[in-house]
Amino acid sequence: MMKLFFSLALFCGSFSIAWTQHDPKPVDSVSVRYSIDNCVNEFTMSKIESTKAGYQYWFADKDFAAGKTVKMSVVGPHLSTHPPHRHPEDEFFFVLEGTAEFYLEGKTRVAGPYTSFYCPSNMMHGIRNVGNTVLKYLVIKKYETK
Repeated sequence: MMKLFFSLALFCGSFSIAWTQHDPKPVDSVSVRYSIDNCVNEFTMSKIESTKAGYQYWFADKDFAAGKTVKMSVVGPHLSTHPPHRHPEDEFFFVLEGTAEFYLEGKTRVAGPYTSFYCPSNMMHGIRNVGNTVLKYLVIKKYETK
């Protein structure tokens, strides 16, 4: 019987699914940990975490996919969640709404929606709201596991 192999690269992690032409039910090694129920995360205000500048919502938290995360931050006008900082992990920011000022190693740039900002490992970086409306952005990061 011929087996078909499909390799799927998902944010949840890379894994392979194999099945036969006569049996369309997938057999996978991660079905216990990952399922449609925990791989789809719909935003709800009941699960936000308040911050001093607004709130954040974890679409994938640090414990879900081996440190790979997606978080949405919402920051009030003329505020920032924290001052510029550095850490061993690199990260991406993606602006959904508002006006952000990006900071990288002493230089700044202002940008609006649908703009990404990459922060390499161990570089001083930050993001703050310089607009008169909320700033809403995604943070995509892989935390170093110890």
